[in-house]
Amino acid sequence: MASPPKKILLVCLGNICRSPMAEGLLREMAKQRGLRIRTDSAGTGDSHIGQAPDPRAQTEMRRHGIRISDLRARQFTRADFERFDLLLAMDQHNLRDMQRLAPSPELAAKARLMLDWSSDRKGGDVPDPWYGGSEGFGPVHNMLREALETLLDELEHAG
Repeated sequence: MASPPKKILLVCLGNICRSPMAEGLLREMAKQRGLRIRTDSAGTGDSHIGQAPDPRAQTEMRRHGIRISDLRARQFTRADFERFDLLLAMDQHNLRDMQRLAPSPELAAKARLMLDWSSDRKGGDVPDPWYGGSEGFGPVHNMLREALETLLDELEHAG
């Protein structure tokens, strides 16, 4: 049996909302469980490279005691398939963009949808809250937390 993923990349479009929120959650939740997981996040687009997470994302995460202000947006690259054990896309569009860059079908299989670990949204998309006001960030946080709880449960039982 393959060993559980130790390096996990979280991917959205701009790497300033969903993926840094997911990275912050995963870092904190893994730490609380005593799991050694290396995390990173990236965006399939290049319009926010070097920027900190959206202030609304930072505010939502602070409400839950998690700081993500240290994160900076970067663009997803072909090399990420080699560097990470599991690559989690926030939506179908991101997943397709990632898989187009995959060096091989075997490596492409490392890319999955974040909500594949959701109890009621399997195969669904984490909506992009960037386009609305602040109200979209709370539901996104809750979706990410629920999916990551399930993922971490699986990793604990596999390891």
